[in-house]
Amino acid sequence: MTAYVPVRWVAPLLYGAVLVGGLYHATVAPGDGPSGWRTAGFVTAIAALFTLEAVASSVPRLPLLLARLALIGAVVVLDASELAQVLFVLLPFTAYFAYGRTVALALAALCPAGLITGLALGSPGWYRDQEHISDLLMLCVGLVLALSMAAVTVGEQRARFAVQEYAARVADLSAAAERNRLARDLHDSLGHHLTAVSVQLEMASEFRTLDPEAAGRAMAEARRSAKLALGDVRQSVRVLRDPPARPALASALAGLAGDGGARPRVTVEVSGEESTYGTAELTALYRAAQEGLTNARRHAGASEVTVTLRLAADEARLVVADDGCGFAPDATTGGFGLLGMRERVQLVAGSVRIDSGPGAGTRLTVTVPRGRGEAA
Repeated sequence: MTAYVPVRWVAPLLYGAVLVGGLYHATVAPGDGPSGWRTAGFVTAIAALFTLEAVASSVPRLPLLLARLALIGAVVVLDASELAQVLFVLLPFTAYFAYGRTVALALAALCPAGLITGLALGSPGWYRDQEHISDLLMLCVGLVLALSMAAVTVGEQRARFAVQEYAARVADLSAAAERNRLARDLHDSLGHHLTAVSVQLEMASEFRTLDPEAAGRAMAEARRSAKLALGDVRQSVRVLRDPPARPALASALAGLAGDGGARPRVTVEVSGEESTYGTAELTALYRAAQEGLTNARRHAGASEVTVTLRLAADEARLVVADDGCGFAPDATTGGFGLLGMRERVQLVAGSVRIDSGPGAGTRLTVTVPRGRGEAA
């Protein structure tokens, strides 16, 4: 249960007012005023209330309520000025924070009932005394004001707790989103180039004795892919510090065609105007093409890969098709690369479709609407 804190200054302020009123009454009416022992007891009880408020945070709720009730009762009995009756409003006021509205309303109803009972026992015909009626009405008004203040304070604290909880959830979601983004970027950039390095090193190992010239070309391509991977790592570090620059999609896709050397052969065709698309949309299309080409090299054993991009006025359509071994899309869960690609495309309100089958190659189709990336 959420712990609500009452307004700290209300109780000490009332205690101080009652103390001043009681001492003033004892001073201005020495003959008719209370005896010395009664005044001393009154001051002692008020001091005990001040002490109780000072240690209230370390006292359990029920003992605190009972102790406050006992001390307030003692102050009311010892106070000759009868001003101490106002302290009864503190009982439902503090109970509102500790036990809720229902308990506070019940205590608020008991306060005037207790006063009426005391008047009925000690002052027959009290209801014809204007002073007694005024005291009862003032107690009721004080109870209404105290409960209203408690309700407003609890509502404010509840709203603040909700805002704090929401802020914590937003922070957690933001951290999770940032982790996912970094994971996608590392997989899409570094993973792609490392795949190319692995393929070229395998080629160099296979042709080392049979065709030294082909092995040398493969090693050169491996070194080139390693440099590209290093460049992507540096670019990722820069992106973490500065806003990302707008990518040049056509030239970036053309660079993908040369990443893999002789196997597989990559053909890139781009049509349309990319300047009308946002940075997030262009990045999603590039990463999707990169993932499709990486999978064709790593898993499909393809010899031909075609990358086609159509940038129309309403949407962009990317198709990555290979002649590899294919797979059954419904029978596989897909790796992190496909998951990251789908997440990235969905962030710009796009869609992903994979058509494949054993021995039939793979066709990846990504559709991204124009003008939705910035809003997403």
